[in-house]
Amino acid sequence: MTERKAPPSNRFEFVITAGARARQLLAGSRPRVEVGDHKKTTVAKQEVMTRLVEKIETPVPPVEQ
Repeated sequence: MTERKAPPSNRFEFVITAGARARQLLAGSRPRVEVGDHKKTTVAKQEVMTRLVEKIETPVPPVEQ
């Protein structure tokens, strides 16, 4: 695939970002790394590891009271 760099220092943020990116790839987004025979989750992880994808902000629905 591509060159490995240091993962984000915050593991929680890494998992959240890779998960959000995997959902984007499953929905049809174009990969930013060479895919080969890898699953979308592996591709998303690789994109985050190489810093091609930064933190993904997801909209938070308003809370009704």
